[in-house]
Amino acid sequence: MRVLAGLRRVLLSEPAATRATGRDLRLDFFRGLALWFIFLDHIPSNAVNWVTIRNYGFSDAAEVFIFVSGYSAALAYVGAMRNRGFAFGAARILRRCWQIYTAHIILFTVFVAQIAYVALSFNNPLFTEEMNMIRFMNEPHVTIAQALLLKFKPVNMDVLPLYIALLLVFPAVLWALIRAPRAVLAGSILLFAATRIFALNLPSFPEGVWYFNPFAWQLLFVIGALLGLHHRSGWRVEPNPRVFVPLAFAYLAFAFAVVLTWHIPPLREFLPNWLGRLLYPIDKTNLDVLRLLHFLALAYLATLLVRPQAAFLERRPVRPLVICGQQSLAVFCVGVILSFVGYVVLVEVNGSLAVQLLVSAAGIGILILVARVLSWYKGMERAVAPPPLAAAPAVQGRSEGS
Repeated sequence: MRVLAGLRRVLLSEPAATRATGRDLRLDFFRGLALWFIFLDHIPSNAVNWVTIRNYGFSDAAEVFIFVSGYSAALAYVGAMRNRGFAFGAARILRRCWQIYTAHIILFTVFVAQIAYVALSFNNPLFTEEMNMIRFMNEPHVTIAQALLLKFKPVNMDVLPLYIALLLVFPAVLWALIRAPRAVLAGSILLFAATRIFALNLPSFPEGVWYFNPFAWQLLFVIGALLGLHHRSGWRVEPNPRVFVPLAFAYLAFAFAVVLTWHIPPLREFLPNWLGRLLYPIDKTNLDVLRLLHFLALAYLATLLVRPQAAFLERRPVRPLVICGQQSLAVFCVGVILSFVGYVVLVEVNGSLAVQLLVSAAGIGILILVARVLSWYKGMERAVAPPPLAAAPAVQGRSEGS
């Protein structure tokens, strides 16, 4: 009974981070929404993923996650770099990079064990084929070494290596953003263009290249970081709503019309051949310009519709999304594991619509539980943290921090 009572307190308590003054809860809300969408999109043949944005436009939750990560990274580390120097700021960023790398390796270990166990238990090689695990089953010693180098990645494990690569160079990028934001943006755009012209990418194992090309996706990360700093950098971006709101809606409507032809074959005849040749392929690996523009249009309208202190962000029905966004690393890792569990249930047990709804709801419920437990624990840690040390006696001849 005590265990149940304690669990009830955790689930019903209001995490302190949600009430933190000065925190832009929009970042947590949209990142949490992206994590839920990623979980649903990772379950094949799941009707519930029709609620995600990938079915109604060119971009999907990956763009949301990378943009918000860049925005949040700038806000989190600019103070350290400005106030305590480049070395300290870089050390904090690289420490976070190491934490994400460690989480990725742990996730890889659990994920491949999960896939191998399920494939052998059900005697179904489909799982190893679908999750890009055949090479691991044949040469585990080689693929583990390549996984440590971020070159071998099972399906659904491509986002964290991209984030790690972006954070590795972020100390230099942030240092430059503070001093010359326009030059950094121009350099990022040039690198993005060079990626498409010269086919720049990192190699994967056993063949191919990274699914998320870091030389291309860095542009979205840099845009996010730049907008995260714009209130402090002195550079203002104020698009005229009378011009850009109609343009954004028009582009989103155009993208929706194109995507409808993917889902409803008879509509394809209404897409002119010349337009199809101009649009396709809409490349996710290299962050196609159409995807980038689609996300920027969505983000622009979202910032107009959802203000920083929007009241609904503090309300109880929205709080699970906000908390998941605040515990994004753990929620993403658990979501990858749960999405494969859901896939197995739909393939081996029952793939009916009712079970799809149940699997999706149960998975999101577990993600919320994980986020709440972590938020509660971190709040308890802060509550019992020892007070700061008293200042050194004056007879020592120096003040604190000298």
